[in-house]
Amino acid sequence: MSESLDALEQRIAELRAEVRRAVKARDTALARRLRTDLRRAERAWDEAVVTDGAGGAGGEPAAPEPPAALVPIREQVHQALLLLGVPAAAKLIVAVDEAFFTGALRGPQLSSLRRDEERSFRGAPYARPYYLCAALTDRLSPARGLLTDSTWPLRARVVGPLSPRVDFLTAAVRVAEHLMRLADPPPGAVRLLTRMAQNVPGAESGFGPADPAAVRAAAREELGVHLPADTAQRAEVARRAGEQLTDAERLFGAAALTTLRGAC
Repeated sequence: MSESLDALEQRIAELRAEVRRAVKARDTALARRLRTDLRRAERAWDEAVVTDGAGGAGGEPAAPEPPAALVPIREQVHQALLLLGVPAAAKLIVAVDEAFFTGALRGPQLSSLRRDEERSFRGAPYARPYYLCAALTDRLSPARGLLTDSTWPLRARVVGPLSPRVDFLTAAVRVAEHLMRLADPPPGAVRLLTRMAQNVPGAESGFGPADPAAVRAAAREELGVHLPADTAQRAEVARRAGEQLTDAERLFGAAALTTLRGAC
């Protein structure tokens, strides 16, 4: 590898400092580019660790680990969220990982993840290219059990009364479209879409596997009914969150008493 572990670690530290400076200067474009560079350096570090650890005692190769072990839990959760594109509960994130990715995630692994991410952010704000954070309710408090991606716009990280249904339908569309792009869809992914189709009127196809095109069409049709009102509700919650919350609270929610700020 062209860069040693020491050089990579130094580069990661420098990038984290540069990200913090860009954020403080409110240079969003630069911060975004630096976070991309930081993520690339962190992945190179992971690969270097694996390469350096490939040899056992006396030069004998170590027994290979399963590929899933090479992907951190937070990265597995992140790639599932990117596919879904909406706030999601642990059960759905695990199902998507099992259907399309490593299948190594387990629900209990996600239970403390948001708290770990919050501690990391408060200790070194914006040092990572992304954080797995909480969805925010209309009270600006963290929505129980729902994870989002910190890089999404605020209006995509808040939820209103109609959001659970809208997000389920959106997730069904995203899963269906992902399946449509695959020449040989994994059986687990087909089963996931078939289960989702049971909750989308007009999407079921008898007792066989769901048709991705039919699921997408049916989900989009119902989305047309709910989406305008949900978008307006989310925009209002996002506006209040942007005005009332600190950076950390916009990602992880406000405490109950904090939400009363400015209400009197």
